[in-house]
This record gives sequence, structure tokens and C-alpha cells, in this order.
Amino acid sequence: MYDRGHRGIVAIACAGAFLAFLDATIVNIAFPDISRSFAGSGRNALSWVLDGYFVVIAALLVPAGGLADRFGHKRVFLIGVGGFTGASLLCAVAPSLGLLIAFRVVQGVGAALIAPTSLALVLDAFPAEQRATGVGIWGAAAAAAAAIGPTLGGSLVELYDWRLVFLVNLPIGAAVVWFGGRALRERPRLDSRLPDLPGALMLAASLALVTLAIVEGNDWGWTATSTLGCFAAAVLLLAAVVWRSRAHPRPIVEPALFADRAFRLGNLGTLLFAAAFFSLILGNVLFLTGVWGYTVLQAGAATLPGPTLSTVFAGPAGKLADRFGHRAVIVPGTLFFAAGVMVLRSAGAHPDWLGLWLPGACLTGIGIGLAFPTLGSAAVRDVPDDRFATASAVNAAFRQVGAALGTAVLVAIVGEPTSLAAALHVSNSAYLFSVIAALVSGAVMLGLRSQRQPGALDAVDPDGEAAIAGGELDRVAPGLAD
Repeated sequence: MYDRGHRGIVAIACAGAFLAFLDATIVNIAFPDISRSFAGSGRNALSWVLDGYFVVIAALLVPAGGLADRFGHKRVFLIGVGGFTGASLLCAVAPSLGLLIAFRVVQGVGAALIAPTSLALVLDAFPAEQRATGVGIWGAAAAAAAAIGPTLGGSLVELYDWRLVFLVNLPIGAAVVWFGGRALRERPRLDSRLPDLPGALMLAASLALVTLAIVEGNDWGWTATSTLGCFAAAVLLLAAVVWRSRAHPRPIVEPALFADRAFRLGNLGTLLFAAAFFSLILGNVLFLTGVWGYTVLQAGAATLPGPTLSTVFAGPAGKLADRFGHRAVIVPGTLFFAAGVMVLRSAGAHPDWLGLWLPGACLTGIGIGLAFPTLGSAAVRDVPDDRFATASAVNAAFRQVGAALGTAVLVAIVGEPTSLAAALHVSNSAYLFSVIAALVSGAVMLGLRSQRQPGALDAVDPDGEAAIAGGELDRVAPGLAD
């Protein structure tokens, strides 16, 4: 049962997730102030303060999850939080842009360890029939970070400068390490042998290359040799990882995971919705500052209602998914999100926050709270207990690649408009992309079928071979609830 001790474990894990997700949003708001501090540096070099962090996270999520499943969720989680907190201090005192980028990369390594292990710790604390509830609570922590990040970041920059956005991590990180070391429990390891480390390195390189190509595609050119070369190398490395995974006794990702329909659809839906969500975040800031003339702090405050409602709805969404099925929550969530974006898309050149922006932001916030965490829980719903971190990491990697893709597509659509009319036109196009990506995500999840009954989960034998008991999930008749 979900007793007091389990609540403490969930609170610590969610605090760690909050820390990692807060840094993704709070530093974006501080980027203009960072640029002014290193005014002699070029735009491409400055962009690596953000891009370096995201590329490293995308590259290391899956290997980190695989290592955590072998060496312990608690151990890897605390290493990640400790490393992230130490790197935050180094970022705050960085005397040069080069060192700031290097310390951001170290931060990214810590965040890559935190993301899958924090969710795995939450899943460990819940019985199988309540996993969606656990993921909903974890998703609420992530949504709270998104809600607080822009406003907190803008306030800290106004108070002093960008260095405060890194120092704010220190008390949170120290508290998580201290309480986590005492309260978290380590699950017995079913298998302590090393996973396929060369395969992990190849997978990390593949994810890094595809993320790099997406992030830099607008600057390099989508048909440039460097961009196409990154994509080609990523495909070759991924093919090598698949080949190794079929033969290695301890692959970094078991092929049997992708044989599960819920895992495949949940990850694809996550990628598409992440593209919609993250393109909306950047699109909102660009619209509010570029069209309505808001300051960065005003823009952060104006966007606060959406993430706040996401936080409110994420927890109940998990309980609803446990009762009525994931599909019954995700699909309405994508529809709420799309409706909200369409309201925002109708905005004109004259500011109307109360009458237009607030209703649209509320609808998108409700949609995000319903859909985003539930997509993650759908992806891992049939995963064996000893593969939680790996499966969570794969889902997080799909989310990260979707975020990079959505941001890159938005930047390509927006470009550099030369007039207010042009800015309005490209904003409409950018919002339309977000709507389409969200609706396609919902359409994908219509294919999600009934949940396996207890006892039909994949079992992993001593040699690491996975066998699916109870027949293929695809043979289960679809119903209203998944």
C-alpha cells in the first residue's frame, strides 16, 4: 500500500525531478542576460549554453537508465543530484563562456541520471494498478517546475543577474541528497552484471548526433553536409546498437521492450506531443515579446496560468488513467491542448491578456496536465519492475528529441520577421504546427488497447531473455479504456 514511508520516497524523487526540469526553463529566460555578460562571443557559441545541456541529456538518458536498473535506482539518483548540484555552483561562478558551457555539460550529465531514476523510484513505490497515479504525481512536479521557472528566472535576473538562476539549485539539491540518503530504499538487484557498455556509448553517440543535427539544422542548413552527416552517422550507430542488442546477454535496451504495443505507441505519442508542447513554450515567449511588446518578466508572468493548471491536473489525470484507461485521458488532453492553441492563434496585434490569452492558456494547461504525464505512464505500464529506469529513460529520450524537433521547427517557421504583419503571419503558422503535432499524438494513442492483466507482464529469465506471457497485447480486444 501507499503508506507514509512511500510518500516520503515519492516526495524526494519528485523534488529531484523538479530540480532537473526547473533548470531547463529557468536558464532559457536568463539567456539574454547571459549573452550580455559575454558580449564578445558569437551567437553560435552562446547558444551552446542551452544546446550543450539538451544534447548531453538526450545522449545519456537511455544509458543512464540501463545502468540504474543494474546498479540501483537510489545510488544513481543520488549521484545524479549531487553532480547536478555541484555543477550548478560551478556554473554560477564560471568566469568565461567556455567554462560555463563545460559546466552546463556536467549539469546535463546529472540531469540525465536524475530523470529516469526519479521516475523509477516513484514507480517502485506504487503497485502495478496505481502506476499512472504515480506518474501523474511525478508529472505534476515537472509541470510545477515549468510553471515556476520563467517567472522565477525573470525575477532573479531582475534582482541581480543570471548567476542566481544557478545558485537557486543549491539548497534544493543539498536537501534532496541529505534526505534521500536516509529515506530512499534500494531495491534488490536481480542482476548485477555489467550491461553492454560499448552499446551504451554507441547509443549515446547516436542520440547526441540526431539531437545536434536537429538543434543546429537551422544554422547549418537542413541539406548541409554537416547536418546530413550527423543524421546518417546516427542511423548507422543506432543500427549497430540494434544488432548488438539482439546478441548481447545484457543489452542496454532489451528488444522485447519495443515488442510491446503500449511502449511503442506511448513513446511515439510522447515525441509528437513534446514537439507540440515545446514549440508552444518558445512560440508564446516570442509572440508576447515580439508582437505584444512584453518584457521578459511580463512574458514569464503572462504564461504562468497554463503551467499552473498543468500542475493541478497532472495528479488527478493519473488516477483517472488508472480507473478509466490511459487513452480515455490522453485523447481529451490533446483536444484541450489543440483548442487552447487555436484560441492563442486568434490573437491580434493588440494585447488582450484577460479576454483572449488567459482562456487559451488555461485550455492548453489543462491539456498538458492530462496528456503529457499520462503518455509517459502509458509507455511504461506493462514494463517489468526491474526495467523501470530503462523504460523511463527511453520515454524521456523520445520526449527530449521531440522537444528539440519542436523547437527547431518553430525557429525555422518564425525566422526573422521584418514587420509586425510578418510576425503575426509566422506566429499563426507556428501555432498551427503545434496544433497538428498534438492532434497526431492523440490519433496515435487511439491505437492503444486494453491493459494486460496482472501476471501477463514480461518476465526476464536469468539469461536476460524476455518472454511475453499470456499472448501478444495486440490480440486483446480494444475497449473504451485501454
